[in-house]
Amino acid sequence: MKYGKIVHGLLVRKVNRFIAEVIVDEVNEKVHIKNTGRLKELLLPGAEVLLEQSDNPNRKTRFSLIAVVKNGSWVNIDSQAPNSMAFEALKAGKLTEEFGLVEVVKREVTYGASRFDLYFENADIRGFIEVKGVTLEEKGIALFPDAPTARGTKHVLELIGAIDEGYTAAILFVIQMKGCRAFTPFREMDAAFADALLEASRQGVRILAYDSIVKEDEIVLGEKVPVNLL
Repeated sequence: MKYGKIVHGLLVRKVNRFIAEVIVDEVNEKVHIKNTGRLKELLLPGAEVLLEQSDNPNRKTRFSLIAVVKNGSWVNIDSQAPNSMAFEALKAGKLTEEFGLVEVVKREVTYGASRFDLYFENADIRGFIEVKGVTLEEKGIALFPDAPTARGTKHVLELIGAIDEGYTAAILFVIQMKGCRAFTPFREMDAAFADALLEASRQGVRILAYDSIVKEDEIVLGEKVPVNLL
C-alpha cells in the first residue's frame, strides 16, 4: 500500500482520539490520527511521526498521522492499511500458502449480522477473512486488542457460524511493524475476545499473524509470525 506526499513531524501531544498536535516545519499543526485506538505507548510527546498530506482543500486538517518511531523503527498506525494490505497480498498471490491460488477477492462482504473484510474463492474453497491491525507490542510480543472490543468478539463468533455452513474462515492479524517474535491476544485487556479467539480456533477458524514491511511512503505484508492463543 502506497501513500501520497509524506512529511516528517514531532508530536507535541495527543488531543483526543482523532486529533494530535504536531510540529511540522516549525509550525504547530492539528493533524488527524488515522486510528481511534489508545496508542498510549506510541503517541508520546517528542516522538518522530510521519504524516500524509491531503490534497483536499476542504479538509479541516491538512495532515493525517500514519506512523510513529518506536525503538528506532517505524510503526504504522493507519487503521485502514491492514485491510488494503491483505487485499493486495491476496490479489498478488502472496498468501497462497494459506488460501491457495485465489481466483475471486471481494472487500466488505455481508454475512449474517456481520460484514467481513474479505471474501475469497479458489478452485476448491470459498471463505471469509477478518483482518485486524495490531499496533501494540510489549517485549517483542504483538498484542490485540489495545482496548476492549465487543465488535471484534462478535466478528470472531460469527466466523464460527460460517465454518458450520461450509465456508473457510480466518482471522488475519496484521502486525503493523517488524521485530515481533510472536502474537497473542491481550487477555488482560479483553478476556472475552481472547476466549472467543481460542474457541474459534478449536472450531476450525484459522488464526494467522503476519508482520509488515514499513517504509516512509509504503507498507506491505511481511512474514508469518507464530500465534500463541494460550
